[in-house]
Amino acid sequence: MRLIIATGNEDKVREIDEILEGTGFEAISMKQAGFTPDIVEDGTTFEENALIKAKAVHALTEGEYVMADDSGLCIDALDGAPGIYSARFCGEDSTYEEKFRKIFEMLKDVPEEERTARFVCAIAVVRPDGTSFTVRGEVSGILHEEPKGDNGFGYDPIFYVPEFGMTTAQMDPEQKNAISHRGRALRSMVEKLTERC
Repeated sequence: MRLIIATGNEDKVREIDEILEGTGFEAISMKQAGFTPDIVEDGTTFEENALIKAKAVHALTEGEYVMADDSGLCIDALDGAPGIYSARFCGEDSTYEEKFRKIFEMLKDVPEEERTARFVCAIAVVRPDGTSFTVRGEVSGILHEEPKGDNGFGYDPIFYVPEFGMTTAQMDPEQKNAISHRGRALRSMVEKLTERC
């Protein structure tokens, strides 16, 4: 069964599809499904933005399952910033290297052990009948100024998970999916999806 993912990020779709293996659902991007809507994410929470995206794509389908996530990095010393603005932090077209530099410039007076942060992922699903639900997953870590690892994407190279002694970009996909914010949220999503199937 198709689960249309309201994103243009193919890395994210691949990661979601790995987690969905064996559930009977196949993740495909909205572009693969033939939809390229211009969606304005004007919610004030991860959950609101995820639901806005899922509903916008669902409105274009003929009654399919649509999933959207909104995720980001919440830094404790920065009062939860960049939060819902994680992807657009430093501007729409900024590179992650530029985002990293800006973050550590903002944290320059904060000792490393106090550079605690959380990856947060909210997932919204709109079912074929138009009903919807949201779930959330989180993982805690510490920000490392020196990026490490080639796996993952986004902020993964600077997000260090102390109990594993590595960044999420140093983890293999199976390990990352087991502990990541998206992995946790997706497992909660799968539980809710299969309750209804």
